[in-house]
Amino acid sequence: MDNVKHKFLVLSGKGGVGKSSIAVNLAVWLSMQGKNVGLLDIDIHGPSVPKLLNLEHMHVQAVTNKMIPIVYSDTLKVMSVGFLLRNKTDALIWRGPMKHGVIKQFVTDVFWGDLDYLVVDCPPGTGDEPLSITQLLGQIEGAIIVTTPQQLAVVDVKKCITFCKQLNLPVLGVIENMSGLVCPHCNQHIEVFTGNGGEEMARDFKVSFLGKVPIDPALAHACDIGKPFVDAAYQNLTAEAIRSAFELLLKIEKQVQTDTAVSSAAQKEINVNNKENKSTMRIAIPVTDGKLSAHFGHCEEFALVDVDEQTREIANVTKLLPPAHEPGVLPEWLSEQKADVVIAGGMGQRAQQLFAQNNIKVVVGASDRSPEELVSAYLNNTLETGDNVCDH
Repeated sequence: MDNVKHKFLVLSGKGGVGKSSIAVNLAVWLSMQGKNVGLLDIDIHGPSVPKLLNLEHMHVQAVTNKMIPIVYSDTLKVMSVGFLLRNKTDALIWRGPMKHGVIKQFVTDVFWGDLDYLVVDCPPGTGDEPLSITQLLGQIEGAIIVTTPQQLAVVDVKKCITFCKQLNLPVLGVIENMSGLVCPHCNQHIEVFTGNGGEEMARDFKVSFLGKVPIDPALAHACDIGKPFVDAAYQNLTAEAIRSAFELLLKIEKQVQTDTAVSSAAQKEINVNNKENKSTMRIAIPVTDGKLSAHFGHCEEFALVDVDEQTREIANVTKLLPPAHEPGVLPEWLSEQKADVVIAGGMGQRAQQLFAQNNIKVVVGASDRSPEELVSAYLNNTLETGDNVCDH
């Protein structure tokens, strides 16, 4: 990902709002501006990108342990789990860790080359896939939120903005899709859905509103035949609305980058000034059903507990989905998360050695209590530990 200059996520808390068509048209439009673009479809259970680009017949090849993305044009490369299926109707019945594993492969094991933009089409909701890609991509320029006007969609889509704010992911703007219908016979605008949900939501959350895209039979036909609507062949109000939204998006992104650079410089100065006056320790707890997992490598999530070392009090608790359990992965991942201590029920000797190499202290044999209880006991030197139950 070091060779990717800008990364966009396209999100929606609701299915069926046209999110994938927005992602595809954004990627194609950027490539038409002469940019080198990657389009990554991480909808594991319902990949739409191959159909929207008429690439359903394509299959990924591998060279020297790297997957080669499908080349749509000279400036657009595409990757989707749809290219890995034998049949279009195959169902992937996967839990979170397996989905995280394949998304990680799409990031690290695909030969993307040098890209100006990577556009990621996420599945609906705020679950495993958007959380995994946010953790794996590193710095992300921001998210584009797609909704439709009616409150039934907006209620769910609002959760996406909350998701972004909790992960410190900038929201670049909201697109209100399927916003009315322009009659192809009389050109009269018809309100199919009531309300202005997307515009109101953007105003309520104080994020940019990128515009309204009307329902258009030509757009639906373009999706069915796999021809992007921003293609020069389409010249109507809908195509113009899509292009205008994308042009505004890039202007906002540039402003966000400028604001972020100024903010980062200011924060860096604050951190330097406060370095001697404030120190924190991060304690990682593998958790299953809200309590310490018996074995750290098979937990549901990790609780990262930040402790103010001066006051010896818990300052913050963050919960993250771990990567797929493979030898050596978790010590490196927790090192990236800035963990200083791991409290575990059981852990093999090799894993303990790897944690030591990453300068992470390991405490094993703890009982199945909540992360807060374990950390409090650890800070008060009252943490009771028994035998290390792990035998590998």
